[in-house]
Amino acid sequence: MDSAASASAARMLDRSGVLAYGVLGLPLAFAALPIYVHVPRLYADGLGLSLTVVGAVLLFARVLDALTDPLIGWFADRFTSRRLSLVMGLPLLAAGMVALLSPPAHAGAMWLAVQVFIVTLGYSVVSINYYAWGAELGHQPQERTRVVASREQFALVGVVLAAALPSLLADDMSTGLARLAWIFVPILVLAAGITLLAGPVPDQRRPTSAAMWQGLRGAIGHRPFVLLLLVFAANGIASAIPATTVLFFVADVLGAEAWSGGFLVLYFVAGAASLPLWVRISGRIGKLRAWMVSMLLAMLVFVWAWTLAAGDVWAFGLICVLSGAALGADLALPPSMLADMLARDAGAGKPGAGACFGWWNFVTKANLALAAGLALPLLGLLGYAPGTRDEAGLAALAVVYALVPVALKTLALVLLVSLRARLDFEGALQ
Repeated sequence: MDSAASASAARMLDRSGVLAYGVLGLPLAFAALPIYVHVPRLYADGLGLSLTVVGAVLLFARVLDALTDPLIGWFADRFTSRRLSLVMGLPLLAAGMVALLSPPAHAGAMWLAVQVFIVTLGYSVVSINYYAWGAELGHQPQERTRVVASREQFALVGVVLAAALPSLLADDMSTGLARLAWIFVPILVLAAGITLLAGPVPDQRRPTSAAMWQGLRGAIGHRPFVLLLLVFAANGIASAIPATTVLFFVADVLGAEAWSGGFLVLYFVAGAASLPLWVRISGRIGKLRAWMVSMLLAMLVFVWAWTLAAGDVWAFGLICVLSGAALGADLALPPSMLADMLARDAGAGKPGAGACFGWWNFVTKANLALAAGLALPLLGLLGYAPGTRDEAGLAALAVVYALVPVALKTLALVLLVSLRARLDFEGALQ
């Protein structure tokens, strides 16, 4: 390694630089939560739109958002600077959040559709370039894990803030969300400034000149990437189903609806706290083995959750801590493994980081949609209705919340073992 490369590696290993890169993860996660959690109630209760209309608009927006992510990734690979590409999405994200969360009194379905499109477009442009930038940092696998872990720690802080602030800022939801939106803008500007000005700069890369379809096909035609994406998808759906059904489980199985917010805070705080631990574990046993360990931990925890009954509040609190710890591995290790793969396979004819993270974002969003599309109708078919005290319905809820994710985690673990055996990832993705 020459002196310039040595100096570059030293910069990459600088802790302050890694932290500066991670800061932007906070407002991105901060923005994502209200879109999926608060917007339906804001526009249905606050503005009087029907749930059918709100649901249809959000479903269409999510489908369109997911479909555009691979295109944004391909487009991002055509620029030399990830940071410049990222900046283009910031005004859309900031303006869209303010308009979406503080709508005028006459706002209707068209306002909702336009603002959700603006917010999700800005979010995708920023996040895809941000993740690709992180994948191109570092010269060693362990350093790439630190970069991802820094980003996800700040993201979890952002989730907790976005969940807690609306009720703290005002007594009614509409006013609280409007104030949240205006707080979001300076947070985004400050965080983006820190990341853009103080974050580490990756080595110079050559922008792709591939045509759109060629660039998109290059990513999904790369066998190691597709196999890793399959594991990520199976594991992601397994994690998304409990996220979709947890409030029902807490209210009806445990009879502890008042504890819901506390349980969510425990879960996300445990996830953030566990990230440095997974970085160390992956450094000792490899990222692939560490991810396997986290899957086994999650499976054991959810089998335990299946056995809980009304009043088991403290047991579920511990389950939130342990499952949150497993979440830390899900957040840090798969994107880091993808970054290792991209570093290993860099060169002519190989997929660009932007295109890969475009598909990665597509699968992440599809996981959320599939989880809701599978879990909620399945609960209805099995006889569960919210607020029910019917034993069969509660048993069905416990199975869908706890055991269906275990089955999907088992599938993901089997796929990961197969991935290791067939592609020797343990040697390539340390």
